[in-house]
Amino acid sequence: YCDLLAATILLASAPMMLGLLPAVALLSTRFGEASFHFLHFKAPDARGEDGSFEAKVAAIEAVDALFPRLVALDPEVLIVTGDHSTPAKLRGHSWHSVPVLLASAWARPTAPEFSERGCRGGDLGTIEARHLMSLALAHAGRLSKLGA
Repeated sequence: YCDLLAATILLASAPMMLGLLPAVALLSTRFGEASFHFLHFKAPDARGEDGSFEAKVAAIEAVDALFPRLVALDPEVLIVTGDHSTPAKLRGHSWHSVPVLLASAWARPTAPEFSERGCRGGDLGTIEARHLMSLALAHAGRLSKLGA
């Protein structure tokens, strides 16, 4: 059982930082109220669907700029990933792998960087998304046993 505090950010045509900063501010003020937090930043996906590589990079960089504030909250587990790949060149969702960063006291950082190439060489390797929540719970010490 996990409490859920969800802040879904729909950026549409508004300037990117108008949506990102209030979401992180909300999380910062209510962090202790739940054991699970989910933030969804739509802009990188939307900019991929627009077909603008430069705008997608800017959207990702805007999210990246928030990480010092998120890390300062000292979460037991921090996962950074996407719900699907949306290459600007394709202007839509694709079959490509999505990088996953999992940080915790138990994680072994082995990838040289957080990128598609870097994540393929990390400890997680290539996994199915359905295993991600079990890994998160294990890294948070919430499972007595992982697997059968």
